[in-house]
Amino acid sequence: MASSPSTGTDVRTGLDADALRRDILQSLYFCTARFPEVATKNDWYLAVAYAVRDRLLQRWLATAQTYYGHQSRTVCYLSAEFLLGPHLGNAVLNMGFEPALREALGSLGKDYDEICAAEEEPGLGNGGLGRLAACFMESLATLDIPAIGYGIRYEFGIFDQELHDGVQVEITDAWLRLGNPWEIARPEIAFDIGFGGTVEHVVGTNGELNVVWKPERFVRAIAYDTPIIGHDTHTASLLRLWKAEGLSNFDFQSFNAGDYVGAVMERVVSENVTKVLYPNDETAEGKRLRLQQQYFFVSASLKDMLRLQRQKSPDAEGFERKFVVQLNDTHPSIGVAELMRLLVDEQDWGWDRAWKVTKSTFAYTNHTLLPEALEKWPVALFQSLLPRHLEIIYELNRRFLDEVRESHPGDDDLLRRVSLIDEAGTRAVRMAHLATLGSFSVNGVAALHSDLLAKHVLADFHRLRPGLLRNVTNGVTPRRFLALCNPGLAALLTEVVGEGWLKDMSRLKGLEAVATDKEFQKRWRAVKLDRKERLARVVLECTGVDVDPAAMMDVQVKRIHEYKRQHLNLLHVLWLYLRLKNDLSADASPRTVLLAGKAAPGYRAAKLIIRLASCVADLVNRDPAMKGRLRVVFFPNFNVKNGMFIYPAADLSEQISTAGKEASGTGNMKLAMNGALTMGTLDGANVEIRDHVGEENFFLFGHDVDGIAKLRSSGWSPNQVLEQDPELRAVLELITSRALSHHDPELFRPIVSELVERDQYFLLADFRSYVEAQSEAGRIYDRTEEWTRRSILSTARMGFFSSDRSIADYARTVWQVEPVRVALPNAAIAP
Repeated sequence: MASSPSTGTDVRTGLDADALRRDILQSLYFCTARFPEVATKNDWYLAVAYAVRDRLLQRWLATAQTYYGHQSRTVCYLSAEFLLGPHLGNAVLNMGFEPALREALGSLGKDYDEICAAEEEPGLGNGGLGRLAACFMESLATLDIPAIGYGIRYEFGIFDQELHDGVQVEITDAWLRLGNPWEIARPEIAFDIGFGGTVEHVVGTNGELNVVWKPERFVRAIAYDTPIIGHDTHTASLLRLWKAEGLSNFDFQSFNAGDYVGAVMERVVSENVTKVLYPNDETAEGKRLRLQQQYFFVSASLKDMLRLQRQKSPDAEGFERKFVVQLNDTHPSIGVAELMRLLVDEQDWGWDRAWKVTKSTFAYTNHTLLPEALEKWPVALFQSLLPRHLEIIYELNRRFLDEVRESHPGDDDLLRRVSLIDEAGTRAVRMAHLATLGSFSVNGVAALHSDLLAKHVLADFHRLRPGLLRNVTNGVTPRRFLALCNPGLAALLTEVVGEGWLKDMSRLKGLEAVATDKEFQKRWRAVKLDRKERLARVVLECTGVDVDPAAMMDVQVKRIHEYKRQHLNLLHVLWLYLRLKNDLSADASPRTVLLAGKAAPGYRAAKLIIRLASCVADLVNRDPAMKGRLRVVFFPNFNVKNGMFIYPAADLSEQISTAGKEASGTGNMKLAMNGALTMGTLDGANVEIRDHVGEENFFLFGHDVDGIAKLRSSGWSPNQVLEQDPELRAVLELITSRALSHHDPELFRPIVSELVERDQYFLLADFRSYVEAQSEAGRIYDRTEEWTRRSILSTARMGFFSSDRSIADYARTVWQVEPVRVALPNAAIAP
């Protein structure tokens, strides 16, 4: 039986096992109101989390106090998503007391890994965009750069994914149901955010025209704060998320009159703003809610910055010197119009003065080359929800187009292309144009992506404002995606290159010296096998599929989208299946193909690809002839937590998007850091990964950007390939056969018809090249020592892709900010 907690002095900051044990018990008693004999797994998790949080809060408060006195320029990172992943393990790793915590829990009869596994993943993001934001917040703290992340505290995050007969079913992600020990509610930090209403233009007593926006209704934004600790530093950054509430949560008069629903209606309608991450925007109401969400968190965040500014200054003078605001994609781009409104309407600044400050405050990161992902909101929707902002956008557009007319007289087509208002069809506000016009810097997230932005998507702005566009290639944190998910490999790396590589990934170059050492290779393979065995256990538990850890683990894990071409992967699987069926002696390395990812609820084609993957898995795995040769798994509910099982176990990383479609990708980086070799096209960050790891350690296939452009311009027809490739025809026939589609040959007809009639993502054009590259990968995998050598070199040469390097690039080339070191106070903190 664990003893009762000590009643002596409790500073709650000690890092030795005895102090941690004491504080865990105190948290169990005084925070969860439980004693050990009846405590549940979640009770123990909460007790540990609160004890760890105390150490974290000590650093967070020291950071806040340091910044308050230093008045440093602060990076404000605005993002609609922060896909954080579980907090506990990462915080303990970064603060450096995992061994002591393991010992403390062991003395209480508890296992540290089981406690970590009990944590619910925060459902605050969807994919790469949100995970990048989370990596950046951790790297900002690691590099001691003053920063605040601003976003939305979604009550229900990205859905949990279940498969019912191969069909994706979206389940509510109630991630807050058991509590969130990492956040601090700040009800006194609240702002009323207006929507709708009218705009009045009145002449003031001074004879000047004043604009007054009278919103129809308000929603209150309440701050919830989460500290994000850096690695091997005392700096903890602030992540501030906004929750929506009604100004009046209960109408007593309506209740007394018997209108019980009406009594709480304002609360219900207001709270809907932060209810769900990315509501389906196929409907008009869905679009309305999405725009409400974006304005809600951006307005609250800018008002919060002005509040912080007033702590040291009576007005907004110097705002752009105190804050630099990074827009993570177009979701927060309404901030350009909102800052203008706050400065012009509420601070009584002149237009030119306000515009100068606005343009000096914002920087914009573009994350896509897909036209449909460059947000545009109907003018009518803007007029209904944000009438004053529409006026501001019109005025910005008028002034901007006047400048363009002056510099490029007679070029009406240029005016049409760069206008903030798209006049074709339903008039709409171009949010990427607004972000570009209102920012002093615009960047892409991979060298190829930035080049394509300059040549195509933002070519006109690049020509009008030379020097505006730049590149900052994405990165991922090695703390979570190498050290935390692959501790055996982390220990092996430290043994070879010494301490410090988690903050200086260039040190991993030292691995090259042992890449051919046979004893080191054996240890490398042992670490990989351990992670593959762990993944095999999880796969069996989640899917019922028994996979062989010795087989090649061929992995494609990412959001399901046609341009990411998961169905190209499946075409190869079926090609391999038919080859093995026709010739069981065929030379093919045993392989497990694992796919994972979620499809947007309204994206029918992506959901059909998931069903195809499930049917392919069922066909292959039921065939006794495939035992020991080929297995296929669709791993459900891909998220950070599940990704941490997959990344360290992968042998082959599938990065097979159509060239010119992927902005960067970050899964490619996580997998390569853990020693996976990449099968990929020259798309996104693949280009730079191949440059860094070496051509021989990257299985290249398919058309490049120029090749795709030539196919388009030459009138590409899929029949050109089908006529010459009977094996490909056989694969497509199998997809529409009763053997694969549960006796419904029409089930996958939409996929096959798209490929045969259009093939807009050029799967058939790249198929044969892909099959040949896959065959080469299989041959190399059979040469165990050669594969191991390449795997070691992949990890050794991935240092460039740390998010620390990305943040250092932003700090130097975009934000112009300097690190500020934080020291912990020597005196003990009173209880």
